[in-house]
Amino acid sequence: MTRTAAREIAVRLCFSLAENQADPGALLPQVFDEEYYSTLETEDDLYKEKPDQKQLEYITRLVNGIHQHSAELDGYIEKYAVGWKFGRISRTAVAIMKTAMYEVMYMPDVPSKAAINEAVEIAKSYEAPEIVPFINGVLGSFSRGEL
Repeated sequence: MTRTAAREIAVRLCFSLAENQADPGALLPQVFDEEYYSTLETEDDLYKEKPDQKQLEYITRLVNGIHQHSAELDGYIEKYAVGWKFGRISRTAVAIMKTAMYEVMYMPDVPSKAAINEAVEIAKSYEAPEIVPFINGVLGSFSRGEL
C-alpha cells in the first residue's frame, strides 16, 4: 500500500469520525480487524491491500491527531476560507483539508508541499472540479500564513 492510499484511508476515517461523532480508539481497531477489512475490499479498490505496520501507524497517528486537534484545524479552515462560512464547506473537503493541515503542522517528516499536493489529488476524486482550487487555495494560504 502506498502512502497516498494510506492518506486517503485516513481522510475517509476522519470523515466517518466527524459524521458519527465516534472515538478513534473504537473505530480504528474495528476497521482494521482482519475479517471486517476483508469485507471492505469487495466494496472499494482502496481497501484491496491491507496496510502494513508502518502504514497502520501512520494512519493511526493521523486519525488520532486530527481528532485531538479538530477544533484547532477547524479554526484554520475558517481563517483561510475567505468568503466562506465553515458550515457551507462539505464535510469531505473539511476532512481532506484537516488531514493536510495536520501533516503540515505536526508531522515534520511529511513535506508541506507533498501534504498539500496529495490533498488536492484526493480532492479531485471526491469533490466537484470547482471545489479543488478552493481547497488548494485554503491550504496554500494556510501554509504561507502559519509556517
